[in-house]
Formats: sequence, C-alpha cells, structure tokens
Amino acid sequence: MDSDYDHLDRQLVHALQIDPRASFSAITEALGVSDRTAARRYARLRSTGAVRVIGAVNEAALGAVQWFLRIRCAPAAAGAVAEALARRPDTAWVSLTSGGTEITCTVRLENAADSEALLLAKLPRTPRVEGVTAHSVLHAFYGGSDSVVAKIGTLDEAAVARLRPPPLPLRPGPATLDDGDRKLLAALAEDGRAGFEQLAAATGWSPTTVRRRMAELRERDVLYFDLDLDWRLYGKGIRTLLWLSVAPAAMEETGLALAAHPEVAYAAATTGPTNLYATVVCASHQELYRYLTTSVAALPAVTHVETAPVIKTVKQAANRL
Repeated sequence: MDSDYDHLDRQLVHALQIDPRASFSAITEALGVSDRTAARRYARLRSTGAVRVIGAVNEAALGAVQWFLRIRCAPAAAGAVAEALARRPDTAWVSLTSGGTEITCTVRLENAADSEALLLAKLPRTPRVEGVTAHSVLHAFYGGSDSVVAKIGTLDEAAVARLRPPPLPLRPGPATLDDGDRKLLAALAEDGRAGFEQLAAATGWSPTTVRRRMAELRERDVLYFDLDLDWRLYGKGIRTLLWLSVAPAAMEETGLALAAHPEVAYAAATTGPTNLYATVVCASHQELYRYLTTSVAALPAVTHVETAPVIKTVKQAANRL
C-alpha cells in the first residue's frame, strides 16, 4: 500500500463513491471527523491527482455508440498516436499495451458518419498505424456510475446507509441538449463537485436553473457522477484488459458473473471476434495470475481469454490528459 494514503483517505473516497456531491458535513457525520479535516483531505487528494469527482455522460441516452479501439502501431509511433487520440474530446482511457506497440481506447461516436470517418478513413491512413480493430459496446454489465470502490470500500453498512442518496425518479423518452447543457456538462466534467454558483457562472444560468437542469439530466439518465482515481489508493497498481469469448447463449450469465468479481472495474458485451470485455485492477502480477487461474477459470462458458496489461495510461476520463 502506498504510504502516502491512509485509512481515512480510503474512507473519504468510498463516501464520494456513494454520493459524489455529498456535502462535507454529511461526509463528516458518517466518517466521524471534522468538516475541516474532510475538506482538507479531499483538497490534498484532488490536487495530487489521487481522486477527482467528474460529471460523465451516458452516451446511450443520447443515441451515441461507444467503441473500444485496438490500434497496432510501429513501436516508434505508438506514443505520438496515443497522444493525438488523447487530445480528442470524444476519447477516454487511452492506454499503451502489448509492449508499447498497441493502443487501446474508448471513443464515443454520435452517428454513422463519425464512425466511418474515424474507423474507415482517418485511423487506417494514419502513418505507421498497422491495423485497427473496433468493438462496439452492446451492453455494459458493470461500470459507469458503478465503481469497483463499492466492492473494496472501507465504510461499514451503517455509514453506507447514512450516505446513500434517495433513488432518482427516471424520466422515459429521448433526451436533447442545448448549448447551456453542454456548458454545464463540460464544467461538471472538470469538477463534479463544483458549486451551483460556480456552475451558474459557467453556463450563464441562475443557480436555481442549474440545480433544476442538473436534476433533469440525471433523471433522463444523461448525467451521472464517477470517480477518476489513482488505484494505488487501494494498492491496485496493475490494470489489465481482458478480451473473452463465450457462446452467445451464455453471454448474459457470464457477463453478470464477471461483473461481480471484486477485481473487475468494467465489464461489457461487445461486437467483434471476442464478445466480452473487462478491465481488471490487481495489486500485482501474482494477484492477476491468481485471478485468471481461479475466478476466470471458473467461468465455464469462456473458451478464449486474451490479456493486455496496461503499460501506460495516457488519458483517463473523457476530458483529462
């Protein structure tokens, strides 16, 4: 465990996972520390990049499609291509894997024209890109507002119950965004705990309008809050991507079982030669080996597993380099 982080840091992160916009007074009541201590700890963790609350967009609610890209490059070109992808506003989790010759990333594409431009024209013609494989996400079993922090969190059941916000009423029907919404979402992507006055300044709306529109976007399932964090907080320094193949009849059962594993931070069904994808976080390569030879090996429908340890993460959340 990294000596810079302690039990209170992990308790604070768990509290933020339960309610990312909880007031410090609510957090301190659950943790049993002062408001000043909680605020100071959060400020330190945020300033060092250990944790950040972000407002994120559910692409499916807006009709966009999320893709996983695997881009094979000449070794000398992979870094530059990864940096270029990271600068795109529609990418997230840009990583170097496979000895630094493959880039993986997620990209949000809003229509068929965007998909064709990036996947069929731009990327394949990029100098020293040797191949591109694209997998569209069909269904997410775990991820988004679900966080692995909930699986390894340090708060007891009473504290979790005290912090858990009431469920949101969901509004059916399509969602549309205007310029003010986009400004609001951009500000929340930078700081998901920004106050209503600060968000009002960013959007040109009143704080009351900001509060109302935030609630509407959450009820429409467009906006959710997530944590962008340094996994060393929990001693999880190894991030690995798994690509698995299962028979279609077993996809739902296997995906749900995979999502329940404590090591799994994200799991989804995808198109492509493999049809399940997962991101796992482990403390060491020895723990990854144990996970693969026990938990993954116990999934009876899995016929093929490909592992890709992440060598370098160039970009995490969608607006962060």
